[in-house]
Amino acid sequence: MRILVTGGAGFLGSHLVDRLLAEGHEVIAMDNLLTGSTDNIAHLAGNRRFQFIYHNVTNYIYIKDDLDAILHFASPASPVDYLELPIQTLKVGSLGTHNALGLALAKGARFLLASTSEVYGDPLVHPQTEDYWGHVNPIGPRGVYDEAKRFAEAMTMAYHRTHGVDTRIVRIFNTYGPRMRLNDGRVVPNFIKQALRGEPLTVYGDGSQTRSFCFVSDLIDGIYRLLMSNEVEPVNIGNPAEISILEFAQRINELTGNQAGIRFEPLPKDDPKQRQPDITKARRILGWEPKVPLEQGLAETIDWFRTRLDRP
Repeated sequence: MRILVTGGAGFLGSHLVDRLLAEGHEVIAMDNLLTGSTDNIAHLAGNRRFQFIYHNVTNYIYIKDDLDAILHFASPASPVDYLELPIQTLKVGSLGTHNALGLALAKGARFLLASTSEVYGDPLVHPQTEDYWGHVNPIGPRGVYDEAKRFAEAMTMAYHRTHGVDTRIVRIFNTYGPRMRLNDGRVVPNFIKQALRGEPLTVYGDGSQTRSFCFVSDLIDGIYRLLMSNEVEPVNIGNPAEISILEFAQRINELTGNQAGIRFEPLPKDDPKQRQPDITKARRILGWEPKVPLEQGLAETIDWFRTRLDRP
């Protein structure tokens, strides 16, 4: 297939590009490098089945030749990003999704939306199933990302119902691995960066809030399976192995040999207390579940960060 990946120079987008190329497809990565980096795709220079286009998807998207699929991954995706770039986050979720869907309609292409567990907000249902509508503060500081993705899901389903676009929606839970940005602002790079520098790890609140961490290769496998499936409605992809943030910090200190311990800071506004995917649907429809153990994935991620920590 000939496939367009928006946000293709980002953390997840670049791993997805690698998987699609490995499967034999021709891939175009589109990115305005707001939060992505050409470092993530530099290894693809000279690959005849790969093309990079520098473009902001909130503007009209033009692709000359045919497309078989569009995977819309363009968006700031960490609290640091969408608190610093709130309007850009809303625009890529609304205008960017509209433009990408319009292109899918024009090309007769399959469309896959990268949505997020953030559509569930600070959930009152645990673990979260795809039929849960969420508990989101639309005017809080995190609301720009949550509502951008909820709107994107609504528009995706509207294009499916109104125009017959062949759509997929993946709800991505916490994912980690190589190519995360050092200053990403999310818990994994924050903890690893502090640990490798011999600093105490910053835990917000008392650390009792939980997350479920999925290694990037597992996530990409689930997304690829969803792309190739016939499932139109949202599917959770994530690791259901829940862990408290405090325990997670202790694990990283152990793996890095960091003796500086942990320091506690106030909990940010609207920070979810629990986040755990119910992946029953992914198991049933896609035959998918995560395989990489947390210690193995963290070891690979720590090694990758260690090689980049001293770069300017």
